[in-house]
Amino acid sequence: MIRPVISIIGAGGMVGMELLELIEKRKFPYSEIKMFGSGKKTKYVFFKNKKYFLKEPNLEELVKSDIVFFVSSDEVSKKFAKELAQKGVWCIDDSSAFRTDEKVPLVIPEINGDVISEKTKLIAGPNCTLTPLAISCYQIHKKYKIKEIRMATYQAVSGAGRRALNEFFYETESFVKTGKVKIKEKVLPKQIAFNIFPQVGSFDENGLSGEEKKVEFEVRKIWGDKKIDLSCYAVRVPVVRGHSLAVWVKTQKSWSIGNLKEILYKTDGCKFYEKHEDYQTPVDVSKKYYVAASRLKKTPFKNEFSLWLCGDNLYKGAALNSIQIAEFILKKFL
Repeated sequence: MIRPVISIIGAGGMVGMELLELIEKRKFPYSEIKMFGSGKKTKYVFFKNKKYFLKEPNLEELVKSDIVFFVSSDEVSKKFAKELAQKGVWCIDDSSAFRTDEKVPLVIPEINGDVISEKTKLIAGPNCTLTPLAISCYQIHKKYKIKEIRMATYQAVSGAGRRALNEFFYETESFVKTGKVKIKEKVLPKQIAFNIFPQVGSFDENGLSGEEKKVEFEVRKIWGDKKIDLSCYAVRVPVVRGHSLAVWVKTQKSWSIGNLKEILYKTDGCKFYEKHEDYQTPVDVSKKYYVAASRLKKTPFKNEFSLWLCGDNLYKGAALNSIQIAEFILKKFL
């Protein structure tokens, strides 16, 4: 196993900062680390007490890497990732640029790390919203064949980026100071302080938001089953970090609640809380390496159960998943 040269594009962004923290916490080995911005602004970051100026991404520098983490925009990923992969560089992309590309594996290592091969050096990470569902219910799907999923998401403001988070803080502070919510910059479709709204992304002609379409497509791709019927309502809530999901899951085969509990306890990457009063919240899963499943219930409908799920959108939903993919590559191929 070599100590790879790694590059991070978008190192100064929200996910980029989490990625750097995880590289240090998990002692990810490297011989050299290179930091790049998104190409929009000149920034710098501190990592291990050293100041790194963020250079604009360029192919000449990036091609010297063994692994490149893309935690920037779709545009930057589209500009560099495919060409780098063709030149033999492992590219781990956290944007949505290639998730729907049939030739690019969409990976959560606990579920489908085995799809990574020397021929698939461009690897996409999933939308952070679906990760708690995909991880917690995959083993149930394998045993009892899930055929229908209905879900409502409750998504943190950090999922919309730093500008949205700053707007959330400003709105909240303005209310504390004046008793009225003031909107400084209309980053989000509606006021987010002391409010929720059912829109994450723009709507299509059928009324589906961008986030809802991503969730429905990506779960099927990660699980390798296009026949699952999935319907999602994506909602933005005034939470800093941590996405939550209420899900209703119907299977083809019969089970008992005891069967489901046994599977959830053994599911890699998922921590199951059996007592209903031990339900988990976004605060509880902040910077945790797992997704949390709680409030398991049988519904009145045949072969249907419901779950309350939580996961850190910046950790397991993004940066941690990328690091886990890199650890898999390091172990298997480098």
